[in-house]
Amino acid sequence: MILFFYNLALLVALALTSPWWLWKMSTEEKYRDLSRRFGGLPPNLGNAATRPALWIHAVSVGEVLAVTRLVRELDEALPAYRILVSTTTRTGQALARQRFGADRVFYCPLDLPWAVASVIDALQAKILILAETEFWPNLLAACYRRNIPVAVVNARISDRSWPRYRRLRHLWRPFLSRLSAVLAQSELDAQRLRALSCNNVYVAGNLKFDVRSAQASDATRLLRDKGEGLHFLVAGSTLEGEETALLAAWPALLQADPQLAIVLAPRHPERFEAVVSILASCGFPWTQRSAWTGSDTREQIHPGQIVLLDTIGELASVYSLASVAFVGGSLVPAGGHNPLEPAQFAVPIVMGPHYVNFRAITEDLLTHDAIRIAAPDQLAATLVDLLRDRATAQAIGARARQVFEQQSGATARCVAAIRSLLPDGAPVPHPEPVSLGRDR
Repeated sequence: MILFFYNLALLVALALTSPWWLWKMSTEEKYRDLSRRFGGLPPNLGNAATRPALWIHAVSVGEVLAVTRLVRELDEALPAYRILVSTTTRTGQALARQRFGADRVFYCPLDLPWAVASVIDALQAKILILAETEFWPNLLAACYRRNIPVAVVNARISDRSWPRYRRLRHLWRPFLSRLSAVLAQSELDAQRLRALSCNNVYVAGNLKFDVRSAQASDATRLLRDKGEGLHFLVAGSTLEGEETALLAAWPALLQADPQLAIVLAPRHPERFEAVVSILASCGFPWTQRSAWTGSDTREQIHPGQIVLLDTIGELASVYSLASVAFVGGSLVPAGGHNPLEPAQFAVPIVMGPHYVNFRAITEDLLTHDAIRIAAPDQLAATLVDLLRDRATAQAIGARARQVFEQQSGATARCVAAIRSLLPDGAPVPHPEPVSLGRDR
């Protein structure tokens, strides 16, 4: 009955908003991918029937990064299976194709009964693996009807989402109570998921602690060559308002370290042009990564210069060059982004006060004095202190890397749980819980 009313509401909403969606699809590139989400598999998947499939759904860039090592280890552990990956966003799709190959990446269908059924029947997947909490009623119901196990890896319920889930917990119960395995990031997440009627919930840890930047991106190599002898402040995943805050602090930072250059990496590609406009009027010398082609690759970066990293998928290894890293989405109330990317390189990290999306990770780093949190009016002073006091900065970075290393192992636990759900797999014990530091 719940599914009936859910689908009725979906159909009414689709009918009422279809003119707007059609207009958006005809005028804006990012909406045109919606046409690929109405069912069926794209030609790029090739012959999906050569081996039985395991379907992993990772919504966007963050989830794709989180499951990267999981995909690689499932490839090694289950060579008889083909690991296929779906995403929802264009940026996630581009990164997934880069990481896993276009022949096994596709767009997740919209949660419409016929679209979901078409993809599931075409894939014939033996299991569906959802990254984090990408719960869709029709997708779950279609898997249950076909006796396809559904596992959730890196499962979490954020502080922002928890009140909404809790209010609607009775509506979610028919869908979430039938999940085959839920591998939570932390004990707090596990408690919340159990309160939503999830069964078979285990604390496996955070997959993002297992993510390693396996090789340097082209941007990293170019920055190293073009900026030989320079120190870099890498500001990753920045959102609107954060670039201007960093530029306001830039004169003080240069006074603290005259050999400094900054790499600005906006979180969303659709903001690249807006950041170009900001840099064009800021009065500081700047360049952009996308322009480094042909003879431009030989031009050097100079002290005081700003580099706009306007490409996708290159930031993770660029952090390895940083003397200090700023992790964006945190000066503004957006929940923050992943501080583990610089932590793996023993880089001292600065974030703003808004880190609720990565609370457990950030608080674990705070517990070990492995990160600095700065309000907007403290940003310049905090960065200056780390640039001037290299011994303290290096000690903070070393502790951050130690936290990163100590919390690894979630991938192995998830692989074990997934294997135990496969029809031809040997039974594997459920993963042992792990400690993720304090959860409040």
